[in-house]
Amino acid sequence: MPEISLFLGIRITMYWNDHMPPHFHAQYAEHKAAVSILDGTVIEGGLPNRQLKYVLAWAELHKDELMQNWELGRDNKDFQSIDPLR
Repeated sequence: MPEISLFLGIRITMYWNDHMPPHFHAQYAEHKAAVSILDGTVIEGGLPNRQLKYVLAWAELHKDELMQNWELGRDNKDFQSIDPLR
């Protein structure tokens, strides 16, 4: 699963040709979550509240880039790195 961003100890990844809805994966320590790109809901798993807030803020800032990566992944193409949260 390719890493597309890393910030504040949170690793953001995507799978190639993953199932719908469009989403990405976030991991912080032993916590893992799948997050919808479209509306920011956690569709699987969970993160501590502070890290979830960081992930959702980052996702809102990079929604277009996340959707572009989703489309690349659906076509089995390489993902583009996305700037971390600063």
